Amino acid sequence: MSVQERPGRAGRRTWLVLLLVLACAAVLLIALPDDDRQGAAACRPRTVGAWSAADEVTGEFARYGDDATRTDDWTGGDGTHSVRLPDGRVLWLFSDTFLGQVHAPPNTAGQPHAWRDTSAPMVRNSAVVMSRSGTLRRTLATPLFPDPAPQQWRWPVAARVEPRSPDAEEKVVRVLLWSRMASQGPWIYGVPMATEVATLSLPGLRVESIVKVSDQQGVADPEKRVLYGTSTVDADGWTYVFGGTDAQAASRPTSHAHLARVPHGRLADASAWEYWDGGEWGRAGTSRPVLGDGGRKGVGSAFTVVREKGTYVLFTMAAGAKGLTDVTSYWACSPTGPWHGPAKGFEAPLPKDGAAEQATAAYNPQAHPALGRDGRVVLSYDVNWLDPVPASAQANVNRNVSLYRPRFVTLRLSERR
Repeated sequence: MSVQERPGRAGRRTWLVLLLVLACAAVLLIALPDDDRQGAAACRPRTVGAWSAADEVTGEFARYGDDATRTDDWTGGDGTHSVRLPDGRVLWLFSDTFLGQVHAPPNTAGQPHAWRDTSAPMVRNSAVVMSRSGTLRRTLATPLFPDPAPQQWRWPVAARVEPRSPDAEEKVVRVLLWSRMASQGPWIYGVPMATEVATLSLPGLRVESIVKVSDQQGVADPEKRVLYGTSTVDADGWTYVFGGTDAQAASRPTSHAHLARVPHGRLADASAWEYWDGGEWGRAGTSRPVLGDGGRKGVGSAFTVVREKGTYVLFTMAAGAKGLTDVTSYWACSPTGPWHGPAKGFEAPLPKDGAAEQATAAYNPQAHPALGRDGRVVLSYDVNWLDPVPASAQANVNRNVSLYRPRFVTLRLSERR
């Protein structure tokens, strides 16, 4: 072998290695669906670029709740979800809800707050109808969804309009419900029991049926029970239904997000549900988390997902102490992930009023596509008084009714750098 031959052979070896690398890359790209390619034009890293308080929507709920002419309707609640109906109205769904009459300030302590009597009734769920113009009009009969059994209740979560059956022209409203059972600490908000789907008629919004689609009572550890419906997203003929576990132990500050999917028009058909098991879609009992490591990465007990072009963005309360105030985000090119983050979010504005400033917390961020336009995302978050004794917390939100109502922000997403 001459000295002059060596550069040529080395060059050929370099080109062969390069060709092998390019060939492997091409195979990987062919194997991945378009929306799983992080470099694809349809999917880009997304995060919160800018945000501002949506005072008009927040104010509309304050106006409606404070209306003293009403004595038996919604005056405050949490678990805020919404769906636009075919005639342009918006149906708002709430979990725990205060009814009764609100009195003008000052309250019984002499503070400048609208207030309600301590005898004001509270129900486990309610629904309020908003007109096409954005004015809240009426509260449906409460509770809208009856208790399944003594010491059990239903909390409504995501809702959507879909055909009564896959090929039907008639539309109905499907509402996902979380069934819970009363228990002692640390389960002061109830032990997870099951996910159900209610069907409401249109345009009358009468509850026609409630069916169970995911029974979790056979899972011995309540922390491993998954409730579905905190958020839904449509894509490619499927309704993707996000859910999660409840992390009660201090050693696991964040919960895990899970994912199911259902063909359009079959939310109320338990046999049509499929669950992501980490590698493929399977049947009940096979679900594996799509997000959550039990520490820095994970979701709160309620979170929301939106889709902007080819990118999915998930909003949840941050992990750790910031989870009382800060909303954070994750992004992915597919509902199954991988989910990247936590990324930039925002600090939810809380009441600036003496003790309330130190004793209130934000939770349950939820997107409202019915209100978003021009590329903006309208997000709500709930506010409550921090107190391990429920009666004490209830007394404080009765003294100032604004402390237990949804607040809204408008977000604009931008490419994460």
